[in-house]
Amino acid sequence: MGGVSHHPIDVALPQHVEEALTTYLASRRASGESMDPSFASAVDALSDFVLGGGKRIRPTYAWWGWRAAGGDPDGELADEVLTAVSSLELIQACALIHDDLMDASSVRRGKPTVHIAFGSRHREQSWLGSSERFGMSAAVLIGDIALAWADDMLFAAGLPSEVLRRMSEPWRDMRTEMLAGQYLDVLTQARGDSSPDAALRIDRLKTAAYTVERPLHMGAAMAGGSPELIDGLRAFGADIGVAFQLRDDLLGVFGDPEVTGKPAGDDLAEGKRTLLVALGMQFGADILDIALGKPDLDLDTVEEVRRALVKVGAVDAVEERIEELTKRALAALDAAPVAEPAATKLAGLRDQLHQAGLLKLIIVRVRAGLINSS
Repeated sequence: MGGVSHHPIDVALPQHVEEALTTYLASRRASGESMDPSFASAVDALSDFVLGGGKRIRPTYAWWGWRAAGGDPDGELADEVLTAVSSLELIQACALIHDDLMDASSVRRGKPTVHIAFGSRHREQSWLGSSERFGMSAAVLIGDIALAWADDMLFAAGLPSEVLRRMSEPWRDMRTEMLAGQYLDVLTQARGDSSPDAALRIDRLKTAAYTVERPLHMGAAMAGGSPELIDGLRAFGADIGVAFQLRDDLLGVFGDPEVTGKPAGDDLAEGKRTLLVALGMQFGADILDIALGKPDLDLDTVEEVRRALVKVGAVDAVEERIEELTKRALAALDAAPVAEPAATKLAGLRDQLHQAGLLKLIIVRVRAGLINSS
């Protein structure tokens, strides 16, 4: 990476995040079991969910935001910062658990979603009442536990009060933006709003803000970054975060279930009003009127939708938007006073997302039968 060396913590960051989460969740399980052994089983479900997968994207960006503002991995606060940024994975767990419930998704990472798993547990034990309602209630509460413990983990990390004061604004705003984006996602589906502007607004709030922009902001604020640096990192993060979601939307329609861990065409069946769908409808992919929001969507219809989205140019339009966003993000990063090795690392993360997008586009075209897979 241009001759820029990285600290051992930089290189093994996901492992450090994993260790911090494992330690924290184990301590909370012990206290939960002392309350009631039955509650410990709910904590186990949350621990399995958090530790059972994920790329640790949010802690990674928060760590590199801290490094971008001159954070020292050999300094006395490095361990505390690692614990603090790891708490972002609990925010992510809350979002995903609640998202799966709101979207009525049955599979996540190749396993039953939390509400499905607890509904099955209710049926197996022949408990009273509705198994489905019990599963939904358990998922709401376990997601709430994750959100509450994210705060607890952050504020118990041992950071000085001045550092906590500086990062409290991005932390507060990030949580509100995430929930606002989730609400708008539900609302647009209920209204049947398929405008590109609505789709991009949701992407900005629901994904970009809490995936990249605010973690970078949070990390830089912890290190006392300048307003110029924070503004540059936020601009970079907002654009990269939207690009990340647009690629995820492509996978939601064209992805292989063995790779995504979700059923084929799951986003279509859920009626997701993504930019891909909005442009498809705008460009005349009439099959979407039939397929969108149909829970019993068959694979033949999914394949027909895929072909239509490619044919009318919606896929190309989304890829063009991704290209624009990544170029603009890199320009913002180049203009910001980012310390090394963070400048090189953040550009590299951007490049990784870009290369993944190109690969996905090839996969999309192969799946749509428009280019030969050989």
